[in-house]
Amino acid sequence: MAKQKLKRELGIFGAVLIGLGSILGTGVFVIVGDCVEMVGPLVLVAILVGGIVASCNGLNSAQLAANFPVSGGTYEYGYRLLSPAYGFIAGWMFLLAKSASAAAAALALGRMCGDGFVPVAAALGIIVVMMLVILGGVRRTHLVNTVIVTITLGALLTYISESVNLETPLVKVPSTGADFFEVCALIFVGFTGYGRIATMGEEISHPRRNIPIAMFITLLVSGLLYAGVAWAELKQTVPPQVWQIGMVTALVGVLLNLIQGLSRILFAMGRRNDMPEVFGRVSAKNQPRWAVVGVSVLVGLLILLGDIKLAWSFSAFTVLIYYAICNMAALQLNAKQAMYSHGLGYVGLASCLFLAFWVDWKAWTAGLLLIGLGLLWHRARHPEGFPEGPEEG
Repeated sequence: MAKQKLKRELGIFGAVLIGLGSILGTGVFVIVGDCVEMVGPLVLVAILVGGIVASCNGLNSAQLAANFPVSGGTYEYGYRLLSPAYGFIAGWMFLLAKSASAAAAALALGRMCGDGFVPVAAALGIIVVMMLVILGGVRRTHLVNTVIVTITLGALLTYISESVNLETPLVKVPSTGADFFEVCALIFVGFTGYGRIATMGEEISHPRRNIPIAMFITLLVSGLLYAGVAWAELKQTVPPQVWQIGMVTALVGVLLNLIQGLSRILFAMGRRNDMPEVFGRVSAKNQPRWAVVGVSVLVGLLILLGDIKLAWSFSAFTVLIYYAICNMAALQLNAKQAMYSHGLGYVGLASCLFLAFWVDWKAWTAGLLLIGLGLLWHRARHPEGFPEGPEEG
């Protein structure tokens, strides 16, 4: 089958909106509050640590995406620079991690609709709507995402401004070192939405210039917003009415961007025959239609099992493994390809592996088991060797 390619339609502004739309969701509206309850004012330090780790990973991801601007992100980089097994693990971990995040976001939205089976039914309905929007094309998805991010930013800035003149003391919470490192890992997951910029690399114009700039802007803006929301939580600020509106739009935005980004990973894996070939095809409108449908079905199945807290911890472990492989791949870039020092790759790799095992033990145990099962599937799919990926363009 001829290699299928996607069209470059996004500039810096569009890429930044994709990153912010992926980051400003469950993490900033839900998880930051949980983290404040776990470690109190230390959450601000955890945001700094999470931001530093995310920045190392983001810069390494940016230079990889600039050199290999094709759909798939670290899945493609692992294949090209490490080995097919590493590439597959990266793609497999990303699919599992972000599908769990998407299911958690959908359930959070569903729970606003009622009790019993209502949240699950509502969550499934929301996934169908998101799937239809994405199938409408990149430009329509970008327009919807722009509206969502605008409303979300307004809600966050309003909430943060409410805390500026409050005289209330900061919340104090006794915590341990284990709590702190777990919070660092959980906060890091919130920042990893910038990875959607890399996975959309095949659709971003002038990728070597635009991808690093978009990632830097995305991480800077989201880091400041996370710190502002944490400060407001610590000051026990009463959320204004617009906060609830922002939470809804943010969670919708996260779902939109997650399903779109995940579909590009599944598309890349189908293109290499790591997943059924049908997922590697594009429609007459240049959309990976079957990959979008496949991801939507996967998220829907996870919704039926839904547990928001455990899903987030599982996402933390699997995404940290994904970015550990990303850093390993960045260390393989030659002098001509490398845009930053290899020291950045070593820092990112060490921090990812360190934080991965501070999350709930059930999450990392399940993650290790699924890595093993995934490798067995991968070997079964390629008994006669591994195919080359698409040329970057």
